[in-house]
Amino acid sequence: MSQRYTFETQLLHNKHKVDPATGGVSVPIQHASTFHQVSADEFGKYDYSRSLNPTREALEEIIAELEGGVRGFAFSSGMAAISTAFLLLSQGDHVVVTEDVYGGTYRMVTQVLNRFGIEHTFVDMTDLEAVEEAIRPNTALLYAETPSNPLLKVTDIRAISEIAKKHSALTFVDNTFMTPYLQRPLDLGADIVLHSATKFLSGHSDTVAGLAVVKDEELAKRLYSLQNSFGAVLGVQDAWLVMRGIKTLSVRMNQSQESARKIAGFLLKQPLIKNVYYPGLLNHPQSGIQKQQAYGTGAVLSFELENAEVLSRFIEQVKLPVFAVSLGAVESILSYPAKMSHAAMPQHERERRGISEGLLRLSVGLESAEDLIADIEQALNTIGIFAVKKEEVR
Repeated sequence: MSQRYTFETQLLHNKHKVDPATGGVSVPIQHASTFHQVSADEFGKYDYSRSLNPTREALEEIIAELEGGVRGFAFSSGMAAISTAFLLLSQGDHVVVTEDVYGGTYRMVTQVLNRFGIEHTFVDMTDLEAVEEAIRPNTALLYAETPSNPLLKVTDIRAISEIAKKHSALTFVDNTFMTPYLQRPLDLGADIVLHSATKFLSGHSDTVAGLAVVKDEELAKRLYSLQNSFGAVLGVQDAWLVMRGIKTLSVRMNQSQESARKIAGFLLKQPLIKNVYYPGLLNHPQSGIQKQQAYGTGAVLSFELENAEVLSRFIEQVKLPVFAVSLGAVESILSYPAKMSHAAMPQHERERRGISEGLLRLSVGLESAEDLIADIEQALNTIGIFAVKKEEVR
């Protein structure tokens, strides 16, 4: 696809916008598991859908183009994409990982990779000196999640990629929070970009999917071999749903991001809120890096209440956000990292990273920002009244 078009136009106008066989303006869903071959000596492009399927291929080509990579891969979940990419490593390798990484990734690194003799070190990747100090002779990978989940720390992708290259290591970046609309890690030096496409790319809480995009042809061949070997591929119906969601990515991200900025600013002024984590705030320690490497600040923020009791009362009072796992949907989703996204991480490890029992993560959807703020305000006011009454009883 020619780069003369803006990103917004590329979301809709690519080689798959019209089905060449029928003229249909939607990618056909090809449910076939196997494909007829014309002879014993000549096989066609498709033979078995685990290896390649036309519908999944369309999504893989679309995400590769949007991320600026040579090849894309669609998996059955975000963790399937992440886990398969990790399997590019070998016994005896060492990986340096963002310390407040998603709980599923933490579990994969600490409970699976270690069983195969792959070592790891968690590090605050906002501290480049700490990253350098964590490098070992056998370091094969630097794994970044930026902004991180759930504390929204921002990693300098270009700097991390340069460190990795200096030590002949790869760089993987989880780009779920930003999407290629707001951030393109491959352009900044990363080797593989990963997504839970369940989130903003599909955007409607109706499918589970994972994506990976690779910058180098040789690395792409290796990842394809793993995808084909392990077979955790995305089903065709889900591939179609992700493609449908991608078409509206820019308009959804624009509105959700603008609302997130307003909500973060509101929360910053609330006496019952201890901390607000959002890279769009001027007091965010890496707001400058975010502006340099991304085209926006995203639609996810976290905020900290006094303790688990106050948090529980807030959840009971708030009406609009869905209280659930996941993020990146048209509806706002409020999550409790300690018991949801990071439940796989032991409490002492969560606390060491600053993931407290009073921390909530909010993925802002398409509701009116004013309505969301009013809803949060009434919940905080109710908690405040309860706190006063509790004090009077004493």
